[in-house]
Amino acid sequence: MPTAGFQTFEATHIFTMALTLALPVVLAVVARRASSEAVAVAISYLLAGALLVNEAAHWAYRLDELGLDSFVQNHLPLHACSVAVFATAAALLFHNQTAYEIAYFWGLVGSSNAVITPGLEAGFPEYLFFQYFISHSGIVVGVLFATWGLRMRPALGGLFRAFVFLNVFAAGIAVFNFLLGSNYMYLCGPPTGTVTPFFFAPWPWYIPILEVIALAMFFAVLAPFLVTRRPPFRESASLRREM
Repeated sequence: MPTAGFQTFEATHIFTMALTLALPVVLAVVARRASSEAVAVAISYLLAGALLVNEAAHWAYRLDELGLDSFVQNHLPLHACSVAVFATAAALLFHNQTAYEIAYFWGLVGSSNAVITPGLEAGFPEYLFFQYFISHSGIVVGVLFATWGLRMRPALGGLFRAFVFLNVFAAGIAVFNFLLGSNYMYLCGPPTGTVTPFFFAPWPWYIPILEVIALAMFFAVLAPFLVTRRPPFRESASLRREM
């Protein structure tokens, strides 16, 4: 059934944003009030599985639709949010702190903006609408559940590690883009089909501007933990032993 295409801030978009915030709250409350830690483990596996299955299904869809050459040039998981899918899944499954830090800073910052200002043409109920929001909203839900439900915590050192990793990864992607003529991480040009306000400067000047914005947003999402100065919880270690 044809649709009119995606419209920012229309009813389904607002509902999706609300669900993105509500779902991790509900899941965290369920996990923390449960009499067994197996509930938190089950939720972690469910969220990680949804992210990974959604990613694999999208690869299959794009390969079938576009062929191998276009898939490699445009749809490999080489954007920051694509990496955050795997980092979020690893944090949920293994409670790995490094994966959690990448998921928290790359994923929470990048995917939150992607949920609010989607680079999306497909409207509800098209497949790509669901694929996009399962991926980006799923990262936000997974990261917030790891934080509120599993009680994992970001730290200042993790912020700087995540920022360094991001720049090292971007340098590698820049080489890949040069060799393949691709535009992963939008290092060669701004994204199309999105209303994001961050690409207001021309290429390549928006790249250093985004560096500053990214670092500022990393500090913004860490700020609640710097203000409270609460020590990290240890429950995640017991969950890891049960697994």
